[in-house]
Amino acid sequence: MTAPPRTHESPAPLDGPGLLAGPASPGSPDAWVDVVLPCLDEAGALAAVIAGLPSRCRAVVVDNGSSDGSAELAAGLGATVVREPRRGYGAAVHAGLLAATAELVAVCDADGSVDLADVARLARPVVDGVWDLTVARRRPAPRAWPAHARLANRALALSLRARTGLTLADLGPLRVARREGLLALRLADRRSGYPLETVLRAHAAGWRIGQLDVAYAPRVGRSKVTGTLRGTVQAARDMSRLLAETR
Repeated sequence: MTAPPRTHESPAPLDGPGLLAGPASPGSPDAWVDVVLPCLDEAGALAAVIAGLPSRCRAVVVDNGSSDGSAELAAGLGATVVREPRRGYGAAVHAGLLAATAELVAVCDADGSVDLADVARLARPVVDGVWDLTVARRRPAPRAWPAHARLANRALALSLRARTGLTLADLGPLRVARREGLLALRLADRRSGYPLETVLRAHAAGWRIGQLDVAYAPRVGRSKVTGTLRGTVQAARDMSRLLAETR
């Protein structure tokens, strides 16, 4: 089993509950946490999302074919912008992971449903060596999480537990781990199965995986995946395929 590499010295001092010290700078090259934000037409949410970055975090916005000026807006807000023409959540996240340079990487939806201030809280167990991967568990506000998506998530969680013994209740819209460890997992899915493959490969590699709650608000704009029945069905197919491969 291959555990993610660890370092014993942090590039920035810990700052109590805030975790990350130093001035906020979305495009700073010396960021401690790179926050990868897969983006497809999220211009309505990006300003607030990037403004919510904790200090010493850098926004890495991966434009996945937007037609609403998302990439230009993100660049104007100081984010590092990567263009990934191949459509798919996994393709966008992988491009962001390759572009990241910080020791820690967070992956988060760019739709405004999650407050990026939670990145520091989810990074804490990884920094402290308690977990190798922190996965968010959604605590949704009213109307934030459609019923069909909740049911699909519950079925996935039960299947994941049956295959691996993991008791995660949600694969979540936010995950934090060390960049080198994530690259070493050699994740291959480039569509909706990417979050599940992350957990499956991390588990197989002997990673310690934990979960923390995050508030989950209604997204800004139209959902392209789990907010629609068609998108949820496609995501379920992608994840069912990955689960079947673990038999």
